[in-house]
Amino acid sequence: MTSATVTGETGSLTIRPEEAEHFGKLAAQWWDPKGSSAMLHKLNPVRLAFVRDHVDTHFGTDVAGRKPLEGKRALDVGCGAGLLCEPLARLGAAVTGVDAAHENIAAARLHADGMGLSIDYHAGELASLPAGQFDLVTSMEVIEHVADKALFVRELAARLAPGGLMILSTPNRTAASKLLLVDGAEMLGHIPRGTHDWDDFITPEEMGELLTEAGLDMGTPRGIAFTAMKGLHLSDDLKLNYIVTATRQ
Repeated sequence: MTSATVTGETGSLTIRPEEAEHFGKLAAQWWDPKGSSAMLHKLNPVRLAFVRDHVDTHFGTDVAGRKPLEGKRALDVGCGAGLLCEPLARLGAAVTGVDAAHENIAAARLHADGMGLSIDYHAGELASLPAGQFDLVTSMEVIEHVADKALFVRELAARLAPGGLMILSTPNRTAASKLLLVDGAEMLGHIPRGTHDWDDFITPEEMGELLTEAGLDMGTPRGIAFTAMKGLHLSDDLKLNYIVTATRQ
């Protein structure tokens, strides 16, 4: 539910302009846990638990340490107003966030300043960032909004430093996700109308192919499921949404 723009060698954009406009209109409410981004606020702790677990495993950091990303650079692509960037900064990383919507970046900078956090935010194309690679690259709920998914993944891979870790999350293209994430969630107001196009969702198998083509190996996907008892939680059930790691081949 965030947005990012990537420009390839031909200058073609991988995200549709209307996507950036849609998310830009939501910028003012991004940090309101009861606003239009309420679902992201509920989803974020689940994603962060996955990130922390795999950061500790991949980099061999102390699971009890407060700053496992100390001395490392992190990039969040499609960062919105910084909902993931700020926790990554608190985990010790030097964080860069990029988003297609200028309104989101303005909201992200304002909130980070209020929290006393130094985060390097950029509006526009991923390819327009200053040269450099990152130990951790994240892109959460973004690839489903991207027109040229192969180009997008290649651009992400180009930003991943040797020995680095990439983490992606996205809805799966299943009958269940159409019913619950698109038809149901938007109709009930849990997600703003027009946020998702089910035809743009990608399956874990398709994600694996994209990552392989970009020179990356995909880890075992974990589902993000929902039950009345547990709420949103990590699961082996991939029907709705999944989160996955990738590393260089």
